[in-house]
Amino acid sequence: MSFDPFILSRLQFAANISFHILFPTITIGLAWVLVYFKLRYRHSGEERWMLAYGFWVKVFALSFGLGVVSGVTMSFQFGTNWPGFMDFAGNIAGPLLAYEVLTAFFLEATFLGIMLFGSRRVSPAVHTGATILVAVGTTLSAFWILALNSWMQTPAGYALIDGRLHGVDWLAVIFNPSFPYRLVHTLIASGLTVAFLLAGISAYRWLRGDRCLEMAAGLRTGVYLAAMLIPLQIIAGDLHGLNTLRHQPAKIAAMEGIWTTGRGVPAVLFGWPDEIEKKTYGEVAIPRLGSFYLTHDFEGEVQGIDAFPDLHPPVLPVFLAFRVMVGTGVLMLLVSWLAAWNLIRRASLPTWLARVLVAMTFSGWIALLAGWYVTEIGRQPWLISGLLLTRDAVSNVPGEMVGLSLAGYVGLYGFLLLSYISVLFYLARRASDYPPPAEPPAAETPQPLIPDDSKEPRHG
Repeated sequence: MSFDPFILSRLQFAANISFHILFPTITIGLAWVLVYFKLRYRHSGEERWMLAYGFWVKVFALSFGLGVVSGVTMSFQFGTNWPGFMDFAGNIAGPLLAYEVLTAFFLEATFLGIMLFGSRRVSPAVHTGATILVAVGTTLSAFWILALNSWMQTPAGYALIDGRLHGVDWLAVIFNPSFPYRLVHTLIASGLTVAFLLAGISAYRWLRGDRCLEMAAGLRTGVYLAAMLIPLQIIAGDLHGLNTLRHQPAKIAAMEGIWTTGRGVPAVLFGWPDEIEKKTYGEVAIPRLGSFYLTHDFEGEVQGIDAFPDLHPPVLPVFLAFRVMVGTGVLMLLVSWLAAWNLIRRASLPTWLARVLVAMTFSGWIALLAGWYVTEIGRQPWLISGLLLTRDAVSNVPGEMVGLSLAGYVGLYGFLLLSYISVLFYLARRASDYPPPAEPPAAETPQPLIPDDSKEPRHG
């Protein structure tokens, strides 16, 4: 049996990044939700916000821990599996990764302890500040990682000296052509992932008979956040698509299943692309719509796969992943708006809709991974677009060794993922058993008093 180290190394990195990206996506969005809970409590004095904070900060801590551990193992692969990348582009990739550690991870790690364990030990203002700084740190981390990834997609600000890349304009390196669009698109995706996580876990508690006001606060926050963010994501996705068409037309051709360059191309809704026959079987398409949403002109020209005969991405996985991402986004839109309408008009949810929210607890992960596969597979065969082929960066580690470590990674990550999901629902079932992380009143700022008849019970 033959083990191709190139294919196995790609699968191993894909497994690592697929597992790792799930948790920073939650911590980025959830950190800002925790800031919102904290500020609402500080402003209103209503205990439900602090109770909600106390529950969801546990989820944040769990997600942060798994994100850190999986990120460390992933970074090792730059040296073990892809030494050609760091040898060729390490002068640019190295500093960007270092900036992420110095400006973001250290900030998160420093104030995370205060955020998790300091609510009874520091003043409310200090604890609120620590929560805000952790949120800033998670966002800064995404900033630097996406700057590097975007640079690999649309490189700029570099010079090739003695066979290696060097940064000559760091502003151009960081703010490369695709970075602003990818950053906004990813941050909104993080918010949507957390919104459905909030709504799904809260709906699960509601279905189990938990009627406490902290659950209602989490449910409303999740539903309203999703309903507000999904239209913004549609706009951001459209702008990102226009940018991709300009800088990575081969990726767009694969996403849309466009085989031949032309004007007035259709929008292919469904089908099964066959790269050998250069056709899409069972195609369901709307004439000229593809040109319209790609170029904002019904007769706009769009390049097809034929324009990139030897250097285009594999069509089938990119085509299917794009439709999973878009389809999940449309479902998110329908469910979040319907749930928001019920909460506004009826102050409650039908049981069937609560069950739908539970089923969609991790829908953000599905859309995120599908979008990430479009981004990364759609860049192939390039590791750095136009500069370094993926195959030229792989190590000479025997395929058998790569296959063995891949099997270990997949088994471990599968176990950890199932354990993570199980713990989340366990915490949801036991949510009312834990005391709230009460804050001591600040000496200089008395806390607002809550009259006895307005204290909010944990259970209705």
